[in-house]
Amino acid sequence: MSYDPPRPAGRLLLTPEDKEAPARVRRLRALGLGSHPEPSLDVFAYSLAELTGAPYAMVNFLGLEGQFFAGLHTPAAAPAHRGDGTGALLGRVLPRDHGFCPHVVARRRALALEDVSDYPRFAGNPVVDEFGIRSYLGAPLIDSTGTVLGTVSVTDVRPRAWGRPGLDAIKAQAAGLVPRLERREGDGLPPCGPPTPPMG
Repeated sequence: MSYDPPRPAGRLLLTPEDKEAPARVRRLRALGLGSHPEPSLDVFAYSLAELTGAPYAMVNFLGLEGQFFAGLHTPAAAPAHRGDGTGALLGRVLPRDHGFCPHVVARRRALALEDVSDYPRFAGNPVVDEFGIRSYLGAPLIDSTGTVLGTVSVTDVRPRAWGRPGLDAIKAQAAGLVPRLERREGDGLPPCGPPTPPMG
């Protein structure tokens, strides 16, 4: 059983409870996902960043205690850094209460935050202060067993008007990636190829 320490009152870090985590971890293990970087998913993340024009893109698998970006794209000259002045950049591992993907997993549906400062529930999230994240667009990866494996998402350090095109695009990319992930279970083929078609 995991223990989530109490959060400071007033910060509204309302990370949702994740009752499906044990089943998700078992499914990820069966697919060989969630414990190491996947070059093909890095390519997918790069293409997703190109598709949306966002500086950060992730294929994120959630475990019992945290999040792992098996696919990750960050800009060469990252515009976001920790607010504490250390200059630390976004890596492949984040605690469960960082970011917005845990909300997508719990909700089992896509989430578009055009400016996180407009939403008290999300404005106090650590990624806002630590990495300067201002907007988020993500969709769940729901496999054929009904398990939410994780998310496909992009973030920006400025507000973004994602709109319906952005929401539809991220949902389509998530839906298109799931069969490639499940194919690994049957024949070991890696998920490959960029997301299509482009937005706009």
